[in-house]
Amino acid sequence: MLKDIFLMMNHELSLGLVLLMLLLLKVSGKVLSIDGMLRLVNGLLLLNLAAGLLPGDEGYLFHDMFHSNSLVSLEKNILNLGTLIISLQAYPWLSRHEHPEEFYFLLLSTLLGMFFMISSNNLLMFYLGLELSTIPLAALANFDLDKRQSSEAALKFIISSAFSSGLLLLGISLVYGTTGSLGFAEIVQKLDDSPLQLFAFILLLAGFGFKISVVPFHLWTADVYEGSPVVVTSYLSVISKGSIFFVLVPVLFTVFKPLADSWYHMLVILSVLTMIIGNLFALRQDSIKRMLAFSSITQVGFILVGVSGSSQTGAAAVVYFVLVYIFSNLGAFGVVALVSAFTGKEKIEDYNGLYSTNPFLSWVLAISLFSLAGIPPTAGFFGKFFLLMAGAEQGNYALITVAALNMIVSLYYYLRIIRAVFMEKSPGPIPPLTIPVLSRFGLLLCAIGIALFGLWGWIYHYIYSLSSPF
Repeated sequence: MLKDIFLMMNHELSLGLVLLMLLLLKVSGKVLSIDGMLRLVNGLLLLNLAAGLLPGDEGYLFHDMFHSNSLVSLEKNILNLGTLIISLQAYPWLSRHEHPEEFYFLLLSTLLGMFFMISSNNLLMFYLGLELSTIPLAALANFDLDKRQSSEAALKFIISSAFSSGLLLLGISLVYGTTGSLGFAEIVQKLDDSPLQLFAFILLLAGFGFKISVVPFHLWTADVYEGSPVVVTSYLSVISKGSIFFVLVPVLFTVFKPLADSWYHMLVILSVLTMIIGNLFALRQDSIKRMLAFSSITQVGFILVGVSGSSQTGAAAVVYFVLVYIFSNLGAFGVVALVSAFTGKEKIEDYNGLYSTNPFLSWVLAISLFSLAGIPPTAGFFGKFFLLMAGAEQGNYALITVAALNMIVSLYYYLRIIRAVFMEKSPGPIPPLTIPVLSRFGLLLCAIGIALFGLWGWIYHYIYSLSSPF
């Protein structure tokens, strides 16, 4: 039993050790320079990523409430990689902050909750992991302690999370009441498509919708993204949403498969609304953080197109797209984080003439935006292509047409930033920035990932092979 725990929970145990070391470092009173502490934590996160790559075991623990397999391990490794990149990019901001230890403790606590959530095989385990991953995020949203806007973002996030958690709990209660079980394997055997079970599923889907900012559950997103520190915003937009999709896909494809005829139409409607409204609001933004916030809403709509395929292709496309999205979105947010940390500027017009003073940041931003727009040969193009192919398996070509048209619309606001960076002139452009080594390495990882992951076809085929249960 103990051996099984070590093999199946290697991600949780290694991350728990990192959290324990941070806690001991804090309570011991040992004084380290901020620079030394940040390098130590990034080293620990690198070791944590390496530990996650070690071979594990497949199976179930704790009366089948926890499960692990090769796909689950890969998903956790993807989140580990994204968190490491965010930590590298956070260096300039955290080096000036009074509480970097607390920041990492909260950040890694949310990641631990996501790990339990992804490995959940029971609605109760899922909910506990979800709350562990959500509550510390509210504190992180308020981590710009001297900014009123940050406190406002945290308050809106708490209220939205409480409301969505209430919907989830009510849905879970109705599922338990109609099936007599919280285990995934038992629930699927007792679903009969009754009105009460369908209502319970709608509540669960609404709770998921809040977490991933699906229209009409998206209203909190832009304000929270704009008010939070850029580092936290990037974490919310990529890691948090990616973890929810890693849970949503198996829940839909296996647990609620008997209701597939019903939830397919729900996903189609939500996908279309999310893509269109996300694009329309992104078109009129002047703040680059708010623009990227609505851009992330639009990307969720594209992911739902792939999920609607309800197939092995859809499951693989979602995991592949989240991996690509980590590099693309973190590349864009990494540049925004550096500019914000050194200059405090976050308007699109502030980026006029950026290329004349900061060519490295300009190229990383351009590559990232090209990938987000789905322009070949970047990895983002292949990510969206696989999503559309998965959605097309249901034969709903109207949905694919709407998605393709929205890809064209999104080109406007992505290219608007690139135009400002490379073509517009400013009397006072952003001055040359001294980029710390760790942050530069994080940006390089994003750019290299965007370039290579679009050309290495075996990555998608490997993910597809692991998605065989669907």
